[in-house]
Amino acid sequence: MENKKRALIIGITGQDGSYLAEFLLEKGYEVHGMIRRSSSFNTERLEHLYQDPHVDNRNFILHYGDLSDSNSINSIINKSKPDEIYNLGAQSHVRVSFDIPEYTADVDALGTLRILDVIKEQNYPIKFYQAGSSEMFGKVLETPQKETTPFNPQSPYGCAKVFSHHICVNYRDSYNLFICNGILFNHESPRRGKTFVTKKIVEGLVDIKLGKKDKIFLGNLEAKRDWGYAKDYVRAMWMMLQEKKADDYVVATGETHSVREFVEYASMLIDYNIKWEGVNLNEKGIDTNSGQTLIEIDEKYYRPSEVDLLLGDPTKAKNKLKWDTDVKFKDLVKLMMVEEFNSRGLLSSDYIK
Repeated sequence: MENKKRALIIGITGQDGSYLAEFLLEKGYEVHGMIRRSSSFNTERLEHLYQDPHVDNRNFILHYGDLSDSNSINSIINKSKPDEIYNLGAQSHVRVSFDIPEYTADVDALGTLRILDVIKEQNYPIKFYQAGSSEMFGKVLETPQKETTPFNPQSPYGCAKVFSHHICVNYRDSYNLFICNGILFNHESPRRGKTFVTKKIVEGLVDIKLGKKDKIFLGNLEAKRDWGYAKDYVRAMWMMLQEKKADDYVVATGETHSVREFVEYASMLIDYNIKWEGVNLNEKGIDTNSGQTLIEIDEKYYRPSEVDLLLGDPTKAKNKLKWDTDVKFKDLVKLMMVEEFNSRGLLSSDYIK
């Protein structure tokens, strides 16, 4: 019987890591995951996958480690002997990266280098996927952004990801390693972290609908993003590593929508009709049906340096990988709203038009 393929997912407890783990297990992989030790449980996205270590021959194995600790990375790679490594681990909140820039650089930039140094010393080939970000384009120098668009990051997070991208290209060229950079534009899902704007809007509107909250506070409503569905995007990660030749790819929908549009469409689904009044920090989103103020602006959610527009050109991924996104913007917003009600034990059909 052919040996199972083994994959190591760094950042397995995150949105992308949990979807990728499901995807690879369905493909018959033995999946290893690196998780950080914490005094509180941070594995809720994985609980449906985890098996009792005393039962069966497990295909899903978790290891404690940290991207800031070379020894743990070395130990986990040597124990798990993966055919493929997916580095999805990061301090991934852009706004927070301004508050903890040194930690962000240590984990998001040097963390990648630590993994590459271990891979370089192995006596068998390992395919490596590095999770890049559209934030590397920052204040964009061309629209849409593609693989050849120059990087111009506007945050410590973006800067750290640019380092990771370049060091991956450098190690690929220098040591003939199979390394792919995926430049992924914003991708969301019901598993998105609570501090990210899409999840914050969805959760907040449902709270308002259920009478648990009066309003939501947001930052820059004009920020435009290329929003896709995380489950579609992890498929692209895997497809990159199945190619004969390692390369870099933009993964995106090719559409851009503002935070304001996201709010308006999500509100409409639950029978709110948003009308905007005021300007800048004094702007408010008011439901015309009830007169209730649902949205207000709080300056603390603005970044010191804003990224106004991100729009990806996924032509290369579509042509070479034959990848495409199945879920478009409106489908994504609805999917997140439906799941938000369902996760609270409520029938979404009672609330969503």
